[in-house]
Amino acid sequence: MTTRTFDREDSSHLRLAVLIDADNAQASLIEPLLAEVARYGEATVRRIYGDFTSNQSSAWKKVLQQHAIRPVQQYAYTTGKNATDSALIIDAMDLLYTRRFDGFCLVSSDSDFTGLAMRLREEGLDVYGFGQQKTPEAFRRACHRFVFTELLVQPKEPEVAKPQTEQSPVQQSRPRLNKGFLLTALEETSDDSGWANLGAFGSYLIKLQPDFDARTFGHKKLSDLVRARPDIFVVEERRSSPAAAPSLHVRAKG
Repeated sequence: MTTRTFDREDSSHLRLAVLIDADNAQASLIEPLLAEVARYGEATVRRIYGDFTSNQSSAWKKVLQQHAIRPVQQYAYTTGKNATDSALIIDAMDLLYTRRFDGFCLVSSDSDFTGLAMRLREEGLDVYGFGQQKTPEAFRRACHRFVFTELLVQPKEPEVAKPQTEQSPVQQSRPRLNKGFLLTALEETSDDSGWANLGAFGSYLIKLQPDFDARTFGHKKLSDLVRARPDIFVVEERRSSPAAAPSLHVRAKG
């Protein structure tokens, strides 16, 4: 089985189907969202589901053509019944049975797609979820990788550091790093000498917690995070040969 490494900088060539729930996604995030998708593969299919005759979806109509996203119109015939979810799920299964895709990107904060994510995983496909931090844990855990859309738009760094009371809401709500969780994952991926390849360490973190993301803690990549925490990690660059690119290894600080 291929090991998934989520801290990579290069784009892979996986064929991905990107399915967007217009009722539970923000049109303003489409550019950073597609840029994030490109980290994992090629968005071969791009579809969005919703009632585009409603005022709620007016923002989406402005970006669909620009980003080559195919709208799938779903009228809200009955109050309380979500035709959008049903259409997205049916299309996902149709695309699944074509056997032309390596993975699916499900863009929604709705737990109704938990079953779909699980079904796609059972077929051996990669499942990437994208949604707000309010997304229920069941859906997040059903994906191989879940990205909080709040992380896709980072606040600009001020030129002069502001007092604690003037920090942005994103900075104020930043969670604390779970040291115990990190060290447990590191122990599971380290060799007999206690060292672990950063890629293997990162992949195992995601297997344990699909929504783990260095950006949640203010770092662009996992490598930046481990370097910024010398109280937890010792970091070492290694080369298999003088001409080879360096690989990063990490162990717990003794």
